[in-house]
Amino acid sequence: MDDNKVFKALADPSRRKLLDALCERNGQTLGQLCETLDMQRQSVTQHLGLLEDANLISTARRGREKLHFINPVPLYEVYERWIRKFEESRLSLLHDLKHELERSKP
Repeated sequence: MDDNKVFKALADPSRRKLLDALCERNGQTLGQLCETLDMQRQSVTQHLGLLEDANLISTARRGREKLHFINPVPLYEVYERWIRKFEESRLSLLHDLKHELERSKP
């Protein structure tokens, strides 16, 4: 995974909207994605290219249509590498605090 490509792709609000649209309904065509967003077809195509380059989406042909699918693997890898390790210590502290408060109840 190329972290820089993933973070660059996620940095743009329009690309995040595209990912949200695919999360809501996976397997959309370019035309369907353009309908839900206030962007020109050319802009959507460029954003999809960056998302595909970052491996955040994949495509498949169905006849003449090109369908776009979200790929959650890079997002999970970002979570594992950059978020999870910080989350564990915080959750552990909250767990310990909860037990301490429960023990101190009259």
